[in-house]
Amino acid sequence: MIRYIRTRLFTVIPVFFGITLLVFLFLDLGPGTIADLMGEGGGSVDADRAAVEARLGLDQPLPVRYARWLSGLLRGDLGKSYQTGRPVADTIAQRVMPSIILTGTGVVLAVALAVPLGVLAAWKPRSGWDRLATLSSMVSAGVPGFLLSLMAVYLFSVGLGLLPSSRMYTTGSSGTLPDLLRHLILPAGVICVSNMGSLVKQTRSACLEVLGEDYMRTAWAKGLKDRAVMTRHMLRGALIPILTTILSHIPHIIGGSVVVERVFGWPGMGSLMFSAIMSRDFNLVMGVTVVIALTVLCTNLLLDLVYGLADPRVRYGRGAV
Repeated sequence: MIRYIRTRLFTVIPVFFGITLLVFLFLDLGPGTIADLMGEGGGSVDADRAAVEARLGLDQPLPVRYARWLSGLLRGDLGKSYQTGRPVADTIAQRVMPSIILTGTGVVLAVALAVPLGVLAAWKPRSGWDRLATLSSMVSAGVPGFLLSLMAVYLFSVGLGLLPSSRMYTTGSSGTLPDLLRHLILPAGVICVSNMGSLVKQTRSACLEVLGEDYMRTAWAKGLKDRAVMTRHMLRGALIPILTTILSHIPHIIGGSVVVERVFGWPGMGSLMFSAIMSRDFNLVMGVTVVIALTVLCTNLLLDLVYGLADPRVRYGRGAV
């Protein structure tokens, strides 16, 4: 098992640095820099642009700039924001928790609703539960997140006036928990609906596959009650693919949802990434990229370890995948 973990780590490390290199290259190839949006004043446009590039080190060749950024990363320094001058790490630290609160709540709600619905849909095919599972999957996969967000705002904020449509807290308030919960309902609900489809489909599919196994027929032949067969045998046998789908949502929790956060004015990682890209704040973009890439890679590593523990055949050098 130790050899398996070491092999996976040796795979993750070069992938991480490859991601940072590609993002850095794409940012450099993109149109414009922060120098196009800032000026030192008192001179021509070209002179101002050159002064900003020289001050921020953007006049250096790409390999030099990447090596300098990578050196800072290895020291634990993500640099400073071009726009605000604040350390990138501090800016990201302020945005991580709001993203975790928003998308974490939405994903937890999606899991709590989708897994039981998928189990019931598999247990009772062509029933009302099965039709509800199909409908929820269609809505989740077919309706874009921005459209769901706008519909929620129009119905519950503009039309009925029941819930606030933007921000994390009411402006000028002391930031109480009830106020947070009122602002959380709509965006977390949209994220819940957007993530339910894949969870319902995966749960239903995994449970249907387990239902055809010999040990399920044996459990029924023993005279076990339906609830015992469902929970102890069917759900347990389908747990690995369900858990895989759930764990795959962890990067979304950290990275945030750009569309939902922008529509609802939520101060999370998604809106931070959007504003950093629009302002050409490359240090901030790279900082957010590092956080999201590490989250994705660590989640994939965790999934590999879960598979390795559950089924030794998937370990490298042990035969079948």
